[in-house]
Amino acid sequence: MDIEQFNSILQERCRLLPGLPVVVGVSGGADSLCLLDLLARAPYPVTVAHFNHRLRPEAGRDAAAARAAAERLGVAFVAGDADVAGWAQAERRSLEEAARILRYRFLFEQARRLGAQAVAVGHTADDQVETVLMHLIQGSGLAGLTGMAYRSRSPWDEMIPLVRPLLGVWREETLAHCRERGLAFVTDASNHDLAYTRNRVRWQLIPELERYNPSVRQAIWRMAQVLAGEEEIVQEAVQSAWEACLAAEQPGCLTFDLERLRRLSHPLRRGVVRRAATRLLADGAARREVAFEDVERAAAFILAPSRSGQMDFVQGIRLVIAAGGKGKDYLLALGPGQAETGLVVDVWPQVDPGSVFSLSVPGVLDLGGGWKLTAELAEWAALEESVEVSVPGGEWEAWLDGDALTGPLVVRAARPGERFMPLGMGGRSMKLSDFWINEKLPRRARAGWPLVFSGEKAVWVPGFRPAHPFRVQAKTRRVVVLRMMRISS
Repeated sequence: MDIEQFNSILQERCRLLPGLPVVVGVSGGADSLCLLDLLARAPYPVTVAHFNHRLRPEAGRDAAAARAAAERLGVAFVAGDADVAGWAQAERRSLEEAARILRYRFLFEQARRLGAQAVAVGHTADDQVETVLMHLIQGSGLAGLTGMAYRSRSPWDEMIPLVRPLLGVWREETLAHCRERGLAFVTDASNHDLAYTRNRVRWQLIPELERYNPSVRQAIWRMAQVLAGEEEIVQEAVQSAWEACLAAEQPGCLTFDLERLRRLSHPLRRGVVRRAATRLLADGAARREVAFEDVERAAAFILAPSRSGQMDFVQGIRLVIAAGGKGKDYLLALGPGQAETGLVVDVWPQVDPGSVFSLSVPGVLDLGGGWKLTAELAEWAALEESVEVSVPGGEWEAWLDGDALTGPLVVRAARPGERFMPLGMGGRSMKLSDFWINEKLPRRARAGWPLVFSGEKAVWVPGFRPAHPFRVQAKTRRVVVLRMMRISS
């Protein structure tokens, strides 16, 4: 392969920065040795990482070949091993899955230790075709049919990507490169063991498909490239839907606006559900096991919840319908082991019940949890004098008569027995505890709900109503505008 072309792929497709270290996984086979040889001649500090699965008697030979290649090229070398067969049995995983998980865990551990910008592996165009066919057989959706990406976020580390610079290179090309460069590669006998699904695809399915189309490998590879572009468009739409529906994110809990979820198209709702599972499952293998049927069940539950309002989703994740204020409902996606009891959903603004905060006019008060409260002055002369009361911003904005405010504005939670004169009740007062009940605010949100006071008088219950005595009237000359808003989600 032309080294300039390879460097272009590293920078444009893999988005690697010259001069920063890269960990390259080397098995000792032709593909990984070809990758290593090319990387060693590129402007990146390289460390060879070899993982011994302890599955074959000749595994020691493979490790020696990887070490020898590193020494010949003058790059650093690290090795690790594990009892893959024992781990697979203990975790009830297939040998293929166990080997993959433990190998990548080792590679990313080394990348973190060395401060590497990426982990590089030698997957080729042939591996891409085999992967797409395996996904097709298993009934994958569009994401699976795109195969592997040149650069992807890894479930083993959120900050360090996995890169595959050889995805456009065929296996016969890596073999030719190794022979031309005099690289002594090893051949893994297990690559011909038909007990493994990938090998049956490689040695049986693809040759059969080539009887129908001699260029079927190239056709499948091109299809994966086209579908990868289509998938980017889909994921942009899912991201927009996610941002519109996600009300809050806490460790082990995602909170969604149920009404907005229900308004999504079915494909977008499925996409949001699958992404929620990905967020809540820490283990990469568990994420891969979220099946189409599981996602369909969850999407159906969103539209028509069970009588209990709860559902066991997948891998220990539970879906729970939670009531919000004024009849608004939320969907909680609770991660494995996460209990709903005592959970404060930060779709609501909350303050410490014992705290008192000053609010300057004009001024901004950060309440924490992604919420802020602002105060500013406005001149009533700029408004229509015939208007009796103006609340142009809705429940999270209050326009108050500044001349009626008799003391500094403070923000705090309600105290026992405290009363409030809600706008629209003709000046009658009621206990705040009764007001909460009438407005159907969930009990767990009441103790920390922030209220705005002037002196000792409640002037606004954010999210609900201002107080009657502080309403804007035709005689008002100075208006204080209060706004409660989210500053993050």
